[in-house]
Amino acid sequence: MPKKALIVIDMLRDFVEPDGKLYIGPTAKGVVEAISREIEKARSCRWPIIYVCDTHSKDDPEFNMFPPHCIIGTPGAEVVDELKPHPGDKIIPKRRYSGFFQTDLDLTLRELDIDEVVLVGVCTNICNLYTAADARMLNYKVTALRDCMSSFDEAAHKFALKEMEQTLGVTVV
Repeated sequence: MPKKALIVIDMLRDFVEPDGKLYIGPTAKGVVEAISREIEKARSCRWPIIYVCDTHSKDDPEFNMFPPHCIIGTPGAEVVDELKPHPGDKIIPKRRYSGFFQTDLDLTLRELDIDEVVLVGVCTNICNLYTAADARMLNYKVTALRDCMSSFDEAAHKFALKEMEQTLGVTVV
């Protein structure tokens, strides 16, 4: 039986709260509620919960493409209150779109003997898609929860879910 972990991607104030630097829009409220339910489900199943969090320095080159956001030490870089990690949850900072790129995520999952990841969070067509791609390249089984993901752009959100499913072999439910 596969050993699963819930990966919570970028559920940070700058993306999810209306005054955030890169607010995804009104879908954020529903995504927070859906993820809250999934976190409780994961806890009841005793799955590890791993928060992968956008974490930037003030002069990050990513800010050539996007406004400054999720800067280390700012409120915008914090997980939203409704989804705060509990003791024992893992928190992995990332500086690029994929939760795997130059982070401890793969090592953490292997140490926990995880072979399947369930992805939730934002943004579907950016960090979720690239995390899913890297997870598949590393031979993890991947499930993406459609109602637990959103983006700035509904068409891009739908495209990313289709890409995950049809190109990467992700189970999208």
